[in-house]
Amino acid sequence: MTVDGRRAHLGQKVDPATARVEIDGVPLPIAPDLAYYAVYKPVGTVSTADDPQERPTVVDLVPDGPRVYPAGRLDADSEGLMVLTNDGDLTLRITHPRFGVHKTYVVLVAGVVETRTIRRLTSGVDLDDGPAAAVSARIVDRSSDTSLIEVTMGEGRKRIVRRMFEAVGYPVQRLVRTSIGPLRDTSLSPGQCRPLTIEEIRALYQAGEEVPDGGREED
Repeated sequence: MTVDGRRAHLGQKVDPATARVEIDGVPLPIAPDLAYYAVYKPVGTVSTADDPQERPTVVDLVPDGPRVYPAGRLDADSEGLMVLTNDGDLTLRITHPRFGVHKTYVVLVAGVVETRTIRRLTSGVDLDDGPAAAVSARIVDRSSDTSLIEVTMGEGRKRIVRRMFEAVGYPVQRLVRTSIGPLRDTSLSPGQCRPLTIEEIRALYQAGEEVPDGGREED
């Protein structure tokens, strides 16, 4: 354990409001004014702190207290897991591709997706703002007219998952984010939130190890 970059010693006192404490190089959030929430964003809710159109925002879903902000975005017509926090360092690690925190989505699309289309998603699709590729993709289920696909992305350009599927000929009917790095919670329903545990916060920090040649920053 280190405190402000120096090895800690038994009985050492620290100021939780200002000290930077790390265990094995991973920050331990101890500042009393820090807040962290896992939120299930419903369809129709915007992933901003304020909205000039007065639509419901994800910030409306968390308790009053320290002001928190979305660590990344989801389109208004998409749903699923988000992190809200006032920890700027963690927000940067979650949102910037150079830190390698992947996001996973389950996507319901119109049409029967074939294996060659999955290969296109992972090898790269040309979009109007440059090529995009999924880290991984797999077929979860198929019916006569729809397909359920799990996709993991390493970047978060605006509506990138929807645009990739549209580019390969499969319009998205529903899009749900199911995980952010190691963070996953299948117990949350749309509109619900809960505080993150210390273990989850540290796991997100640990997942956010800078990687070379990071992609584009999340929009």
